[in-house]
Amino acid sequence: MAKHAITSPASRPIGPYSPGIGAGDLVFLSGQIGLEAATGKLVDGGIAAQARQCLENLKVLLEAAGLGFEHVLKTTIFLTDMGNFAAVNEVYRAFVREPYPARSTVAVAGLPLGAAVEIELIASRSAQ
Repeated sequence: MAKHAITSPASRPIGPYSPGIGAGDLVFLSGQIGLEAATGKLVDGGIAAQARQCLENLKVLLEAAGLGFEHVLKTTIFLTDMGNFAAVNEVYRAFVREPYPARSTVAVAGLPLGAAVEIELIASRSAQ
């Protein structure tokens, strides 16, 4: 099965990886932190603003693949502080609809550039 990179000027990697890879029906999007593409810096405004920017970055990549959040099967959320779970959940809820994607939320010791949250996902071209 051939694979192809999914990229967007609005979501640039900060290391040697592809923002997304498509293979057959599946699309795997690398974890996104709350970086603004225009500045290359984390957004101001705390955990909710970072979570929103993560999801906006993922939305841009989904759109580059011809998909939307309705195609998402699984998300993984990484938090540096589980005390932020409820705030991230509120933002996340605005991007997904029932039936909700499967999801894991994991506490981590640190994230790139001092981010408080990172979100990755798996989508399918045939899911809706």
